[in-house]
Amino acid sequence: IVVNNNAAAVLLCLNTFAKDREVIVSRGELVEIGGSFRIPEIMRSSGALLREIGATNKTHLADYENAVSGNTALLLKVHQSNYKMLGFTEDVAIKDMVKLGRTYRLPVMADLGSGCMIDLGKYGIYGEPTVRDVVKEGADIVTFSGDKLLGGPQAGIILGRRKLIEKIQKNPFLRAVRIDKLTLASLEAVLMQYLDEEKALRDIPTLRMLTQPLNEIRKRAGRILSALKKSGCDHAELQIMPDKSRAGGGALPEADFQTFVLSVKPLKISLKALEKKLRNTTPPVIARIRENAMVFDARTVQDNEVKKLAACIITALS
Repeated sequence: IVVNNNAAAVLLCLNTFAKDREVIVSRGELVEIGGSFRIPEIMRSSGALLREIGATNKTHLADYENAVSGNTALLLKVHQSNYKMLGFTEDVAIKDMVKLGRTYRLPVMADLGSGCMIDLGKYGIYGEPTVRDVVKEGADIVTFSGDKLLGGPQAGIILGRRKLIEKIQKNPFLRAVRIDKLTLASLEAVLMQYLDEEKALRDIPTLRMLTQPLNEIRKRAGRILSALKKSGCDHAELQIMPDKSRAGGGALPEADFQTFVLSVKPLKISLKALEKKLRNTTPPVIARIRENAMVFDARTVQDNEVKKLAACIITALS
């Protein structure tokens, strides 16, 4: 089932399986997502009753088992996709929750948030579970976003056992959160890319930016610099510098990606003036300020955008 975003997917599932009944979830997984919406608020809106267990930093399997009662409807696992807890911490793996769920005949739901489809560990990016792995571990219902790490349009995707999916399809609330046909077509086109992992890594911008080799980024930064110099850009000091990229978008909160940026120090206008003028170019350019310079991360520039970006910078500097 596909709905209009992952919050709607979670809301729909909870409303279907746990209205007026308890959902057991670790206290350390009561996350806040975008727009200041929080998992407890979504649960209340669904009609489910929140049963918090464990401590903020540690939750054990026994905490789940001790909380099971005749009013328990669901065991919920929420992936910490937009933050990390470090130090004296412990949580419960999906496979262990599934075993407990089977014992008490309770479904286990996993909200992955960002929805990674490819094992990014092969590219030095660790700690992000894949949808496939969570399904293999036995989760009965899995929800995740169609954008973020998946790289498609905003959507909420629900995977699960046939009987559970059929039950969700009968919920009248589904129509209120259904996805529009154009977005569904866009999502289908992106998902088709995943049939060939190499093609997905090459053609889906999010994946390409996350996994591209550092030497390619360095070369692209050099091409931007060359394009500026060829155009006679003499209103700024230009320099290529090493830097770090962050994924953003509520995913990979701890991952720093080595990158190269083009540093532009304007000589005739202020940084704030340059920033404003860049946002009014066609297309608008969003950069960041670092060490009294405007920096442009070559990781986030596509090859066919190099000349266009250089033209926008020159226009803004003039």
